[in-house]
Amino acid sequence: MYFVDNQNNYDASVNIAIETYLVENRLVDEPILLFYINAPSIIIGRNQNTIEEVNQSYVEANDITVVRRMSGGGAVYHDLGNFCFCLIKDDDGSFRDFASFTQPMIEALRKMGATSAELKGRNDLLVDGRKFSGNAMYAKNGRMTAHGTVMFKSELDEVNNALKPNKAKIESKGIKSVRSRVTNILPYVDEQYKELSTEAFRDIILLEIFGVEKREDVKEYHLTEEDWKKIYEIREERFGNWDWNYGQSPSFDIQKSHKFPFGLVDFRFNVKAGKITEAKIFGDFFGLGDIADVEKVLVDTKYDRASVNEVFNGIDINKYFGNVTQDELVDLIF
Repeated sequence: MYFVDNQNNYDASVNIAIETYLVENRLVDEPILLFYINAPSIIIGRNQNTIEEVNQSYVEANDITVVRRMSGGGAVYHDLGNFCFCLIKDDDGSFRDFASFTQPMIEALRKMGATSAELKGRNDLLVDGRKFSGNAMYAKNGRMTAHGTVMFKSELDEVNNALKPNKAKIESKGIKSVRSRVTNILPYVDEQYKELSTEAFRDIILLEIFGVEKREDVKEYHLTEEDWKKIYEIREERFGNWDWNYGQSPSFDIQKSHKFPFGLVDFRFNVKAGKITEAKIFGDFFGLGDIADVEKVLVDTKYDRASVNEVFNGIDINKYFGNVTQDELVDLIF
Protein backbone atom coordinates (compact mmCIF):
# COMPACT_ATOMS: atom_id res chain seq x y z
CA MET A 1 0.00 0.00 0.00
CA TYR A 2 1.13 3.55 -0.82
CA PHE A 3 0.39 6.78 1.03
CA VAL A 4 -0.36 9.99 -0.90
CA ASP A 5 0.36 13.27 0.89
CA ASN A 6 -2.07 16.08 -0.04
CA GLN A 7 0.54 18.62 1.15
CA ASN A 8 -1.76 19.96 3.88
CA ASN A 9 -4.30 21.36 1.44
CA TYR A 10 -7.44 22.40 3.32
CA ASP A 11 -9.71 23.22 0.35
CA ALA A 12 -12.46 20.58 0.24
CA SER A 13 -12.97 20.96 -3.51
CA VAL A 14 -9.27 20.27 -4.12
CA ASN A 15 -9.07 17.37 -1.68
CA ILE A 16 -12.05 15.61 -3.21
CA ALA A 17 -10.56 16.25 -6.65
CA ILE A 18 -7.34 14.52 -5.50
CA GLU A 19 -9.31 11.50 -4.34
CA THR A 20 -11.35 11.38 -7.55
CA TYR A 21 -8.19 11.62 -9.65
CA LEU A 22 -6.67 8.69 -7.78
CA VAL A 23 -9.81 6.62 -8.40
CA GLU A 24 -10.06 7.49 -12.08
CA ASN A 25 -6.35 6.99 -12.78
CA ARG A 26 -4.41 3.85 -11.79
CA LEU A 27 -1.05 5.37 -10.85
CA VAL A 28 0.35 2.40 -8.90
CA ASP A 29 -0.32 -1.33 -8.71
CA GLU A 30 -1.21 -1.30 -5.00
CA PRO A 31 -3.93 0.31 -2.88
CA ILE A 32 -3.49 3.98 -1.95
CA LEU A 33 -4.19 5.62 1.41
CA LEU A 34 -5.07 9.30 1.34
CA PHE A 35 -5.68 11.60 4.32
CA TYR A 36 -7.02 15.15 4.19
CA ILE A 37 -8.38 17.84 6.48
CA ASN A 38 -10.95 20.32 5.18
CA ALA A 39 -11.63 23.86 6.27
CA PRO A 40 -15.29 24.29 7.38
CA SER A 41 -17.38 22.63 4.69
CA ILE A 42 -20.41 20.48 4.01
CA ILE A 43 -19.80 17.45 1.84
CA ILE A 44 -22.97 16.33 0.07
CA GLY A 45 -23.61 12.77 -1.08
CA ARG A 46 -23.67 12.23 -4.85
CA ASN A 47 -27.42 11.57 -4.95
CA GLN A 48 -28.58 14.22 -2.49
CA ASN A 49 -30.55 17.40 -3.01
CA THR A 50 -28.15 20.10 -1.78
CA ILE A 51 -30.84 22.69 -1.14
CA GLU A 52 -32.64 20.35 1.25
CA GLU A 53 -29.52 19.27 3.14
CA VAL A 54 -27.88 22.57 4.09
CA ASN A 55 -28.88 25.61 6.12
CA GLN A 56 -28.04 27.97 3.26
CA SER A 57 -28.23 31.27 5.15
CA TYR A 58 -25.93 29.93 7.87
CA VAL A 59 -23.53 28.48 5.29
CA GLU A 60 -23.25 31.82 3.50
CA ALA A 61 -22.89 33.86 6.69
CA ASN A 62 -20.09 31.64 7.99
CA ASP A 63 -18.17 31.08 4.74
CA ILE A 64 -18.74 27.32 4.74
CA THR A 65 -17.86 25.55 1.49
CA VAL A 66 -20.40 23.13 0.00
CA VAL A 67 -19.07 20.34 -2.22
CA ARG A 68 -20.89 17.38 -3.79
CA ARG A 69 -18.69 14.27 -3.69
CA MET A 70 -18.76 11.30 -6.07
CA SER A 71 -19.97 8.73 -3.54
CA GLY A 72 -23.46 8.15 -2.16
CA GLY A 73 -24.40 8.43 1.49
CA GLY A 74 -25.45 11.44 3.53
CA ALA A 75 -24.25 14.99 4.05
CA VAL A 76 -21.46 15.54 6.58
CA TYR A 77 -19.91 18.59 8.19
CA HIS A 78 -16.10 18.92 8.09
CA ASP A 79 -13.83 21.35 9.88
CA LEU A 80 -10.21 21.57 11.00
CA GLY A 81 -10.92 19.27 13.94
CA ASN A 82 -11.88 16.43 11.62
CA PHE A 83 -9.76 14.39 9.22
CA CYS A 84 -10.76 12.13 6.35
CA PHE A 85 -9.23 8.81 5.38
CA CYS A 86 -9.61 7.17 1.96
CA LEU A 87 -8.58 3.75 0.68
CA ILE A 88 -8.37 3.73 -3.11
CA LYS A 89 -7.89 0.46 -4.97
CA ASP A 90 -9.07 -1.81 -7.75
CA ASP A 91 -12.65 -2.93 -7.25
CA ASP A 92 -12.21 -6.48 -5.98
CA GLY A 93 -15.86 -7.11 -5.14
CA SER A 94 -15.64 -5.49 -1.69
CA PHE A 95 -18.03 -2.63 -2.50
CA ARG A 96 -20.30 -2.00 0.51
CA ASP A 97 -17.96 -4.07 2.74
CA PHE A 98 -17.39 -1.35 5.32
CA ALA A 99 -16.12 -3.81 7.92
CA SER A 100 -12.91 -4.69 6.06
CA PHE A 101 -12.26 -1.07 5.12
CA THR A 102 -12.73 0.46 8.57
CA GLN A 103 -10.97 -2.25 10.60
CA PRO A 104 -7.44 -0.73 10.35
CA MET A 105 -8.78 2.61 11.64
CA ILE A 106 -10.69 0.90 14.45
CA GLU A 107 -7.60 -1.06 15.51
CA ALA A 108 -5.42 2.07 15.48
CA LEU A 109 -7.89 4.00 17.64
CA ARG A 110 -8.24 1.13 20.08
CA LYS A 111 -4.44 1.08 20.52
CA MET A 112 -4.65 4.79 21.31
CA GLY A 113 -7.18 4.23 24.09
CA ALA A 114 -10.57 4.30 22.36
CA THR A 115 -11.18 0.65 23.22
CA SER A 116 -14.92 0.71 22.51
CA ALA A 117 -14.53 1.96 18.92
CA GLU A 118 -16.58 -0.24 16.57
CA LEU A 119 -18.50 -0.38 13.29
CA LYS A 120 -22.25 -0.28 13.84
CA GLY A 121 -25.16 -0.31 11.42
CA ARG A 122 -24.53 0.27 7.77
CA ASN A 123 -21.51 2.56 7.74
CA ASP A 124 -20.95 4.36 11.06
CA LEU A 125 -18.08 4.10 13.55
CA LEU A 126 -19.19 4.51 17.16
CA VAL A 127 -17.49 4.86 20.51
CA ASP A 128 -19.59 4.16 23.61
CA GLY A 129 -22.62 4.13 21.34
CA ARG A 130 -22.00 7.58 19.82
CA LYS A 131 -20.98 8.26 16.23
CA PHE A 132 -17.58 9.79 15.47
CA SER A 133 -17.19 8.63 11.88
CA GLY A 134 -19.40 8.25 8.81
CA ASN A 135 -18.22 6.26 5.78
CA ALA A 136 -19.11 5.99 2.10
CA MET A 137 -17.93 4.28 -1.09
CA TYR A 138 -17.71 5.02 -4.80
CA ALA A 139 -16.76 2.79 -7.74
CA LYS A 140 -16.02 3.56 -11.38
CA ASN A 141 -14.50 1.58 -14.23
CA GLY A 142 -13.10 -1.16 -12.02
CA ARG A 143 -11.68 1.22 -9.38
CA MET A 144 -13.15 2.24 -6.04
CA THR A 145 -12.64 4.41 -3.01
CA ALA A 146 -13.87 3.79 0.51
CA HIS A 147 -13.67 6.95 2.58
CA GLY A 148 -14.62 8.09 6.04
CA THR A 149 -14.24 10.82 8.62
CA VAL A 150 -12.77 10.88 12.11
CA MET A 151 -14.11 13.65 14.34
CA PHE A 152 -11.18 14.43 16.63
CA LYS A 153 -11.94 17.89 18.01
CA SER A 154 -14.69 19.17 15.69
CA GLU A 155 -17.07 21.98 16.63
CA LEU A 156 -20.05 19.72 17.27
CA ASP A 157 -22.61 22.52 17.46
CA GLU A 158 -21.83 23.35 13.83
CA VAL A 159 -23.22 19.99 12.73
CA ASN A 160 -26.69 21.17 13.76
CA ASN A 161 -26.15 24.74 12.64
CA ALA A 162 -24.93 23.96 9.14
CA LEU A 163 -26.95 20.87 8.27
CA LYS A 164 -30.70 20.64 7.84
CA PRO A 165 -31.24 16.89 8.40
CA ASN A 166 -33.98 14.98 6.62
CA LYS A 167 -36.89 14.47 9.04
CA ALA A 168 -37.57 10.94 7.79
CA LYS A 169 -34.03 9.86 8.65
CA ILE A 170 -34.16 11.34 12.13
CA GLU A 171 -37.54 9.79 12.95
CA SER A 172 -36.60 6.40 11.53
CA LYS A 173 -33.72 6.16 13.98
CA GLY A 174 -35.82 7.26 16.96
CA ILE A 175 -33.59 10.19 17.92
CA LYS A 176 -34.20 13.85 18.58
CA SER A 177 -31.29 15.52 16.78
CA VAL A 178 -28.04 15.00 14.99
CA ARG A 179 -26.19 16.57 17.92
CA SER A 180 -27.31 13.82 20.30
CA ARG A 181 -25.71 11.11 18.16
CA VAL A 182 -22.25 12.48 17.44
CA THR A 183 -19.10 12.85 19.51
CA ASN A 184 -15.43 13.58 19.08
CA ILE A 185 -12.98 10.73 19.60
CA LEU A 186 -10.82 13.07 21.72
CA PRO A 187 -12.39 12.23 25.12
CA TYR A 188 -11.80 8.51 24.56
CA VAL A 189 -8.11 8.41 23.62
CA ASP A 190 -5.20 8.26 26.09
CA GLU A 191 -4.00 11.48 27.74
CA GLN A 192 -0.83 11.67 25.64
CA TYR A 193 -2.94 12.33 22.53
CA LYS A 194 -5.43 14.85 23.91
CA GLU A 195 -3.33 17.98 23.36
CA LEU A 196 -2.29 17.11 19.81
CA SER A 197 -3.32 19.07 16.75
CA THR A 198 -5.55 17.31 14.25
CA GLU A 199 -2.55 17.04 11.93
CA ALA A 200 -0.36 15.44 14.61
CA PHE A 201 -3.11 13.01 15.59
CA ARG A 202 -3.60 12.09 11.93
CA ASP A 203 0.13 11.44 11.53
CA ILE A 204 0.15 9.00 14.46
CA ILE A 205 -2.78 7.15 12.91
CA LEU A 206 -0.76 6.94 9.70
CA LEU A 207 2.18 5.28 11.47
CA GLU A 208 -0.16 2.85 13.23
CA ILE A 209 -1.82 1.80 9.98
CA PHE A 210 1.53 1.25 8.22
CA GLY A 211 3.05 -0.40 11.30
CA VAL A 212 6.15 1.81 11.32
CA GLU A 213 7.71 4.17 13.85
CA LYS A 214 8.95 6.97 11.59
CA ARG A 215 7.26 9.02 8.89
CA GLU A 216 10.08 8.38 6.41
CA ASP A 217 9.38 4.65 6.62
CA VAL A 218 5.89 5.09 5.16
CA LYS A 219 5.75 3.91 1.53
CA GLU A 220 4.67 6.93 -0.51
CA TYR A 221 3.63 7.98 -4.00
CA HIS A 222 4.50 11.63 -4.65
CA LEU A 223 2.06 13.55 -6.83
CA THR A 224 3.84 15.03 -9.87
CA GLU A 225 3.29 18.43 -11.48
CA GLU A 226 1.27 16.68 -14.19
CA ASP A 227 -0.83 14.97 -11.50
CA TRP A 228 -1.59 18.31 -9.85
CA LYS A 229 -2.50 19.86 -13.20
CA LYS A 230 -5.09 17.14 -13.82
CA ILE A 231 -6.37 17.40 -10.24
CA TYR A 232 -7.11 21.10 -10.67
CA GLU A 233 -8.81 20.40 -13.99
CA ILE A 234 -11.15 17.98 -12.18
CA ARG A 235 -11.76 20.59 -9.51
CA GLU A 236 -12.76 23.20 -12.09
CA GLU A 237 -15.02 20.77 -13.96
CA ARG A 238 -16.81 19.44 -10.90
CA PHE A 239 -16.10 20.20 -7.26
CA GLY A 240 -15.38 23.91 -7.61
CA ASN A 241 -18.38 24.38 -9.90
CA TRP A 242 -21.76 25.68 -8.71
CA ASP A 243 -23.64 23.62 -11.30
CA TRP A 244 -22.12 20.44 -9.88
CA ASN A 245 -22.56 21.32 -6.22
CA TYR A 246 -25.98 23.00 -6.39
CA GLY A 247 -27.38 22.92 -9.91
CA GLN A 248 -28.56 19.34 -9.69
CA SER A 249 -31.15 20.25 -7.06
CA PRO A 250 -34.30 21.53 -8.82
CA SER A 251 -37.83 21.46 -7.41
CA PHE A 252 -40.29 18.81 -8.64
CA ASP A 253 -44.04 18.29 -8.90
CA ILE A 254 -44.10 14.86 -7.25
CA GLN A 255 -41.97 13.65 -4.36
CA LYS A 256 -42.00 10.13 -2.91
CA SER A 257 -39.43 9.18 -0.27
CA HIS A 258 -38.83 6.41 2.23
CA LYS A 259 -36.08 5.42 4.64
CA PHE A 260 -35.24 1.78 3.92
CA PRO A 261 -32.76 -0.19 6.10
CA PHE A 262 -30.10 0.36 3.40
CA GLY A 263 -30.70 4.10 3.11
CA LEU A 264 -33.05 6.92 2.15
CA VAL A 265 -34.54 6.87 -1.39
CA ASP A 266 -36.25 10.02 -2.66
CA PHE A 267 -37.95 10.07 -6.08
CA ARG A 268 -38.78 13.42 -7.72
CA PHE A 269 -40.84 13.64 -10.93
CA ASN A 270 -42.18 16.35 -13.17
CA VAL A 271 -45.21 14.94 -14.98
CA LYS A 272 -46.93 16.45 -18.01
CA ALA A 273 -49.81 14.90 -19.97
CA GLY A 274 -49.46 11.74 -17.88
CA LYS A 275 -45.77 11.19 -18.71
CA ILE A 276 -42.63 11.73 -16.67
CA THR A 277 -40.83 14.68 -18.28
CA GLU A 278 -38.03 14.91 -15.74
CA ALA A 279 -36.82 12.54 -13.01
CA LYS A 280 -34.32 12.90 -10.18
CA ILE A 281 -33.47 10.31 -7.57
CA PHE A 282 -31.93 11.53 -4.35
CA GLY A 283 -30.89 9.67 -1.23
CA ASP A 284 -28.01 8.40 0.88
CA PHE A 285 -27.95 4.86 -0.54
CA PHE A 286 -24.75 3.34 -1.97
CA GLY A 287 -25.12 2.34 -5.61
CA LEU A 288 -22.50 0.82 -7.86
CA GLY A 289 -23.96 2.39 -11.00
CA ASP A 290 -24.63 6.02 -11.86
CA ILE A 291 -28.17 6.79 -10.72
CA ALA A 292 -28.48 9.10 -13.74
CA ASP A 293 -28.87 5.93 -15.84
CA VAL A 294 -32.11 5.16 -14.01
CA GLU A 295 -33.30 8.76 -14.25
CA LYS A 296 -32.81 8.77 -18.02
CA VAL A 297 -34.86 5.64 -18.69
CA LEU A 298 -37.74 6.95 -16.57
CA VAL A 299 -38.13 10.06 -18.75
CA ASP A 300 -41.01 9.73 -21.28
CA THR A 301 -42.48 6.85 -19.24
CA LYS A 302 -46.19 6.95 -18.40
CA TYR A 303 -46.66 7.82 -14.76
CA ASP A 304 -48.46 4.62 -13.82
CA ARG A 305 -47.51 1.45 -11.99
CA ALA A 306 -47.42 -0.85 -15.03
CA SER A 307 -45.19 1.46 -17.10
CA VAL A 308 -42.70 2.11 -14.30
CA ASN A 309 -42.62 -1.61 -13.54
CA GLU A 310 -41.79 -2.28 -17.19
CA VAL A 311 -38.90 0.17 -17.05
CA PHE A 312 -37.59 -1.36 -13.83
CA ASN A 313 -37.71 -4.83 -15.42
CA GLY A 314 -34.75 -3.79 -17.52
CA ILE A 315 -32.70 -2.43 -14.60
CA ASP A 316 -30.47 -4.18 -12.08
CA ILE A 317 -32.20 -2.64 -9.05
CA ASN A 318 -29.66 -3.91 -6.51
CA LYS A 319 -26.76 -2.48 -8.50
CA TYR A 320 -28.15 1.04 -8.44
CA PHE A 321 -29.90 1.13 -5.05
CA GLY A 322 -28.72 -1.69 -2.80
CA ASN A 323 -30.75 -4.31 -0.95
CA VAL A 324 -34.26 -3.49 -2.16
CA THR A 325 -36.81 -5.21 -4.41
CA GLN A 326 -38.47 -3.81 -7.49
CA ASP A 327 -41.87 -4.11 -5.83
CA GLU A 328 -40.71 -2.06 -2.85
CA LEU A 329 -39.58 0.79 -5.10
CA VAL A 330 -42.75 0.73 -7.18
CA ASP A 331 -44.86 0.67 -4.00
CA LEU A 332 -42.97 3.72 -2.81
CA ILE A 333 -43.63 5.63 -6.04
CA PHE A 334 -47.34 4.76 -6.16
